[in-house]
Amino acid sequence: MKEVVVLSGKGGTGKTSIVASFAAIAKKKVLADCDVDAADLYLLLQPQVKQEHEFWSGQTAYIDSGRCNQCGLCQEVCRFGAIENYVVDPISCEGCGFCSQVCPVDAIIMRENMSGHWFISETHYGPLVHARLGVAQENSGKLVALVRQNAKHIAEEGNLGYIIVDGPPGIGCAVISSLSGADLALLVTEPTLSGMHDLDRIIELCRHFGIPALVCINKYDINEENSRQIENYCAKQKVAVVSRIPFDNVVTEALVNGLPVVEFSDGRVSREIENLWQSVSLALGV
Repeated sequence: MKEVVVLSGKGGTGKTSIVASFAAIAKKKVLADCDVDAADLYLLLQPQVKQEHEFWSGQTAYIDSGRCNQCGLCQEVCRFGAIENYVVDPISCEGCGFCSQVCPVDAIIMRENMSGHWFISETHYGPLVHARLGVAQENSGKLVALVRQNAKHIAEEGNLGYIIVDGPPGIGCAVISSLSGADLALLVTEPTLSGMHDLDRIIELCRHFGIPALVCINKYDINEENSRQIENYCAKQKVAVVSRIPFDNVVTEALVNGLPVVEFSDGRVSREIENLWQSVSLALGV
């Protein structure tokens, strides 16, 4: 069983579209959408939910008005301004618990948050593990780890050869959680200044964790000079650029129709993505 995580360093590079196409191409795999803050892989895979589970993480302070003597100490020490008139604003509360520690009459209780839900679903392309965070919830690193653990369990039970992970953008906690322990990272970038900048950061992150990486330049022909700069940079970093996918409106048309582009069209973009999957499979040694 091999796990490949598709990352981008930034949003909007086409990462999810490529993962959806991999879902249509690859055999014997389980899919995991670890972009839990903005999960949208389901829009292309149209899953049927088989299991739904609550995700509990983090804490919020609650003041027991029956025990509170209104000394005002909690309001003084809360640096987030979450307590007013001896009532906690759950949106402002960061769950640090300091107020509960200083309360002289133990009137403040720390309650667990129901932060979101995670799902095990079935799609036309195989099983999908995905999740959805609640409003203003930030514990996405733990939820990403939970999604990956369950995807691995399904792969082991079903004797599946691949776990294909749609990772979150950026380089923060959720990205680290989706990347650590993976067999390969596929980095999808675009030939823009922000794309080039964030590619540098995600390559450094992969190097820090010792995860081998490949690079795909999506929409390479919108700025071929920048694409050449990306290739030169990757050559210096000893990271292989394995695919150059052209810009084509057929990708947008496929999205509108709710299909992976390789299912919607057999044009150049689809052929490039198929070749990209072959490069990924070869790098995984499968």
